[in-house]
Amino acid sequence: MKFAKSIICLLLALNWTLSSVTAQTEASPYNTDDSKIALQGYSPISYLDLGLAQRGAKAYKSEHEGLKYYFTSAEQKSKFDAAPEKYLPQFGGWCATGIAVGAKFRTDPHKFLVKDGKYYLFLYDLEVDAKELWLSDEKGMEAKAKKNWKQM
Repeated sequence: MKFAKSIICLLLALNWTLSSVTAQTEASPYNTDDSKIALQGYSPISYLDLGLAQRGAKAYKSEHEGLKYYFTSAEQKSKFDAAPEKYLPQFGGWCATGIAVGAKFRTDPHKFLVKDGKYYLFLYDLEVDAKELWLSDEKGMEAKAKKNWKQM
């Protein structure tokens, strides 16, 4: 019951976020705007390998599936270029908790979780901490997110 109330609170508190997601973005599997810069310019290698949110530089840029990824060094760029699928965020970079409840929410690049060779991004709102909600029922949330993601 407490979990259900938390999800309801999340949906109510984040209702404004849904209205900020354009129809084009809503249809996209990737959390990006018209710039097509993935992860808001943060390095996917830094998330997964270092457990850090580090903004990449334009000097170290790669493209994958029409999106631009930025890195902190030539070494990071090379790692990504060799195995890009390994370094992609779960659920297209959308908030993992949002996907679990059936909605696409933009994320805060500093709210993330690395687990079992994958990383998940989360929205942070003053009212609701989506990462904490995820962690409160991680297995259940992940199962729901995986199921919903197939339909989204």
